[in-house]
Amino acid sequence: MPDQTKYTTKLANARILIIGGSSGIGYGLAEASIEHNALVTIASSSPSRVAAAVSKLRAAYPSKASNIHGLTADLSNPQTLESALDTLFADTAAHYPGAQIDHVVFTAGDALRTMPLAGMSMANVLAAGQLRFFAPLLAAKCVARYLPASPRSSYTITTGGISERPVREWSVVAAYAGGLHSMVRNLALDLAPVRVNGVSPGAVDTELWRLGESEKREFFEEVGAKMTTGCVGRVEDVVETFLGVLRDGNMSGSVVRTDGGRFLM
Repeated sequence: MPDQTKYTTKLANARILIIGGSSGIGYGLAEASIEHNALVTIASSSPSRVAAAVSKLRAAYPSKASNIHGLTADLSNPQTLESALDTLFADTAAHYPGAQIDHVVFTAGDALRTMPLAGMSMANVLAAGQLRFFAPLLAAKCVARYLPASPRSSYTITTGGISERPVREWSVVAAYAGGLHSMVRNLALDLAPVRVNGVSPGAVDTELWRLGESEKREFFEEVGAKMTTGCVGRVEDVVETFLGVLRDGNMSGSVVRTDGGRFLM
């Protein structure tokens, strides 16, 4: 008789869309989801990055290659944001049985727009929130249409530690990151019974840090010294938090912190 698999099969055949899944945490979550036998679609703004990521995933999981898809979605233009989201969700759902999606995870991000107060303008403040705030908010409209109305469905938004621990000249980034906490709580009401949660990573070793190797190493050592773990987070560890949020049918309206203990120091 085979062993019980009550916990390890929760994501089996789940239809998952990862917005921002071509690199970093999103790509790591795609790997983890595939290993849990989910059906995965990754989306990014760059056709070449999407193609490369899909090729890499299919090479890593050849027996599950048919369960891996990639789509291009440019969410950077305010004028076309809603139509781009509509197309992305429709094309994703078209891959799957029932033309529905079970889980949506928003990990997409652009360069962090830190700036001094004197450098703020209405234009650059709005631009700073386009991908990190307005896109996940408007994506909720598509979540309402394409996800089954069930606590087995979920929408997960990525915020960051700056939402709780201020840093000089990060006021714009912090304002949006903090707003995501309120967004998660309120969308959990608006989208119920679909679950809505957030994950708040601290510093994680991803492609987001556009630094030379020596500069990156020095920066990570400095940041790691401010964490109880003594080191910057690894993608393969941080994605475990995302997996937990997807699998816990009792969690909604929460933001989970995975920051190496930075909040304590």
